[in-house]
Amino acid sequence: MNVEMLQTLVGKVVKIDRGGPNSKVGKLLAVGDDFLTLLIENDGVVYYKLYHIKSVTENAKKGLPFELEIPEVFEYKVATTFAGVLGLLEYNWVKINRGGKDSIEGVLEAINSDYVTIVAGEEIIRLSTFHIHNISYGNVVEKPEKEEEKEEKKDDKKDTDKDS
Repeated sequence: MNVEMLQTLVGKVVKIDRGGPNSKVGKLLAVGDDFLTLLIENDGVVYYKLYHIKSVTENAKKGLPFELEIPEVFEYKVATTFAGVLGLLEYNWVKINRGGKDSIEGVLEAINSDYVTIVAGEEIIRLSTFHIHNISYGNVVEKPEKEEEKEEKKDDKKDTDKDS
């Protein structure tokens, strides 16, 4: 993917890939030398390696569905390269290759130029850095509740209080 083209999409809602487990819709937060940073509704901040991205879609007329309101103070890990992101995520709970059969979740314990080491329960997993498509570390923004949901919760609480 062309970094200069992707930088024109920063701040817009885009879809990464057309389908499959790695296809996600989110707000493009930043573009690094070899990765992009996407805020996804249920997954939080996800870093995608550009090498593994097949397509980026923007709906110029209607936009894509995205209901998160990003708070004024929203912090996430910032680096210029994907290797830099991995370094910042060391000793954090991460999810690698979100979705799909190759998804791994655990503590990013060590990083070198060839592989990363993930500790997941009693397992020590060494994963080739080349095969990391994306990584996230759980920085999730909560969706604002819709008025209907707020009313529903109030009604449920009233019913629970009556039963007590």
